[in-house]
Amino acid sequence: MMKEETNVLIVGAGCFGISTALHLLLPRNSITVSNPNATKYNVTVLDRSPTLPAPDAASTDLNKVVRSSYHDVFYTRLAREAIHDWKDHDAWGDCYHECGVLVLGTGESIYADGAFLNDISEGAKVQRLLPPTRKDDGPKSIVEDSDSDRSQERQPAHLPNLQDIFASSSSVRLGPTLLRAHAYMNYDGGWANAEAGIAQAINRVRKLGGKVLAGKEVVELLKEPIVDGNDSNNTRTKGVRCADGSEYTADIVILATGAWTAASFPDLALNEKCLATGQSVCMIQLTQEEADAYRSIPVVLDFGTSGFYMFPPNAQNIIKFAKHTGGYANFQDISSNQSNSVTSAIPQNFGSGSLIDILGMGIVSTPRTITSHGEDGLKIPVTEAQMLRACLREVFPDLAEKPISSTRLCWYTDSPDSDWIIDIHPSDPGLMLATAGSGHAYKFLPTIGRLVVERIENRMSPDVRSRFALDRPTRRHDLYRAGAPIGFLNNLGPTALVGAAELSQIKT
Repeated sequence: MMKEETNVLIVGAGCFGISTALHLLLPRNSITVSNPNATKYNVTVLDRSPTLPAPDAASTDLNKVVRSSYHDVFYTRLAREAIHDWKDHDAWGDCYHECGVLVLGTGESIYADGAFLNDISEGAKVQRLLPPTRKDDGPKSIVEDSDSDRSQERQPAHLPNLQDIFASSSSVRLGPTLLRAHAYMNYDGGWANAEAGIAQAINRVRKLGGKVLAGKEVVELLKEPIVDGNDSNNTRTKGVRCADGSEYTADIVILATGAWTAASFPDLALNEKCLATGQSVCMIQLTQEEADAYRSIPVVLDFGTSGFYMFPPNAQNIIKFAKHTGGYANFQDISSNQSNSVTSAIPQNFGSGSLIDILGMGIVSTPRTITSHGEDGLKIPVTEAQMLRACLREVFPDLAEKPISSTRLCWYTDSPDSDWIIDIHPSDPGLMLATAGSGHAYKFLPTIGRLVVERIENRMSPDVRSRFALDRPTRRHDLYRAGAPIGFLNNLGPTALVGAAELSQIKT
């Protein structure tokens, strides 16, 4: 049972952590009206980074895709709630940019795809598009469903083709993929300024009375005996100790530590449930004239074939592009006799065995970033850079001839099934986890904390609770993520990682 006043300690000021803090502190009229004795929360957020938002966090980025196109209608509905909240200018300012999301595919099968049908069933403003090389053969509508009382987006008398989407960007040359792809446009989506969104949330938490403390690296969970009258030897988490020696106690401690979760808390044995993988990202700096030509393009997603995605230019005239792939693990051997310290890398060529074998040895993947490795931590595998440029050439060939201005490995926390972990630890009532974003959590920044609060207060529906349970049955991680292989940074030689400087000397 929750107390009238509960102290909550959140470790991590990224997407999960700061959204949770926000929802704990926001007024909840529907709850307080029915329960005038609703719990009051005192919230403290600790983050290891001396500056916030943390420069190496996945949520500290130029932009993130905001889309509702999911094969799982649960996430479609949740995303549409988040999109609605992103539009609250008082709460989120100019963080959200609704430029639309262009989803590419091959052949007519894209229109029978679950993500497309879920968008339609949930009332999204979706428009089916023909390839530019194909003529329309008459009137059509997206879907006929007399049983649905949701609004259905009907097509005009003749279907537009994909090239019409770029009519306002007449100087933009389209690549082969855009000239042959079947596609649809979801106008209810776009992108969010990721770093600005986190900064906005931090400011809101502080204004609501929450404490957000930087430079607090948690190195130990503090425990206390559980007094249950049975002389039990069980313990519960009562707080944390930081690297600077400071201690913080609370009624419940929430770990929202993203890609650092398994490595930071090895005693929890989360290496199979929270696998850190680095995704390769490239940026290109455009001139003002070049940026203006591409300013009105939508977010482009090619998840059906290559996994490629890209954004329109931001305010600094930078375009970002990446691929949704298996990414790269960076395996480290965490010594059991040195608290949370990385002591030795996995030997070269170790990863010839299965990922299951590696994780079964208690070895964890931990991020390799600008914080841990300086500028070298921003480098990506040269093969990924070459692949990304090839994908960009397929979409916008003129951009592909521009030099890459910067690179980054963006570190995700993957669960085996890509569902998140939002749960109180089964054997520790004082400890909760809110993590395993699996590369698709940021778009839910305005709403994801609500789910965490529902779990804290035992108000989460049984089906949602089982979806996000820490001990839910899942297949074990294998060498693939969403059909794409997971690579091992440990197997790459020193010249296999490149940044903008190296790429300027390499023909990609």
